[in-house]
Amino acid sequence: MLTAYAVSEKIMSSFEDLRVVDNFYQTSLFFPMPTVLCSTLNEDGSTNLGPYSLVQPYYIAGKDYYAMLLQCRNSSNTAQNILRTGKVTLNFVDDKLSTFKELVKLSWPGDTSADKMPRVNFKLEKSLIEEANPEDKRPMVVASAIEAIECTWVRTLDGAENDQPGNLNGYEGPYHDFNGITSKFGAHFILKIDKILMKKKYSDAIINGVKAKDFPALPVDYGYRDSKNFWFHRKTKMKAALLQVREASLESVRYAADRADDKVKFTDEALKTVLSVPRVFLPLVLKGCVDWAKENNVDLITEEHMKIINDKRAEEKKKKK
Repeated sequence: MLTAYAVSEKIMSSFEDLRVVDNFYQTSLFFPMPTVLCSTLNEDGSTNLGPYSLVQPYYIAGKDYYAMLLQCRNSSNTAQNILRTGKVTLNFVDDKLSTFKELVKLSWPGDTSADKMPRVNFKLEKSLIEEANPEDKRPMVVASAIEAIECTWVRTLDGAENDQPGNLNGYEGPYHDFNGITSKFGAHFILKIDKILMKKKYSDAIINGVKAKDFPALPVDYGYRDSKNFWFHRKTKMKAALLQVREASLESVRYAADRADDKVKFTDEALKTVLSVPRVFLPLVLKGCVDWAKENNVDLITEEHMKIINDKRAEEKKKKK
């Protein structure tokens, strides 16, 4: 009997081999991306806006801070401002056609901030960070944004602390691998997340439990194509696929719990509350429980203690929002 692999070896491929070229994410692929409006500070203290799609999470866990990654042309207003001030806000706007047309107006390479900003129809408001600390100058936030991330460039990574603005015709090497000036015309910025801002409607949904109707209308961008158009996709009705629940055995969870700490222990009832936690996350969950127990002088964690720990986590999450 032929295996699935053996069968695939007998037939012609259903794929075409497409050449990989510059800007492959839009010239050689249909690649879905976010549409983010980056706000940065000009030399005169005014705010510049620039739309970008090459934005993604970078550090998501296990570090002293969380971070995003932004890739852009190093001569752009955005890159030059980040090189000078280190500050940027990533504004996530809605998917209305009128909004997307405004983004396209801002995207022409070579326009100075003075050229394009007078034509901008986005209202801006002061950064929450600057509002709390006037000495910490920040770019303004797009008032109509659904959410925004206030960030600081981590200059010290990859030896990029000496990268400076001013070279608008391309930078000469040597280049960095992943942060700062990474090629003659390119730059990557690892951005420490300082604060996440979100409109109340959506923050309430995250805190209280998200349903299909709660997802914001964020655009999906497919990039610049055919020498004429930018293409994007509007949100349609959200669909949910039920996550499989795979409960571990009490014995396997007990094995991990007994090794979490040599003094703090768990009752069986306490461990039953974490049976559905994926195995890869279990040590982190147990460590958090142990840390709480030591702070509260508890040697044996019970089911009631687990409820307190869970309530505490929920309250901390709510405060962060």
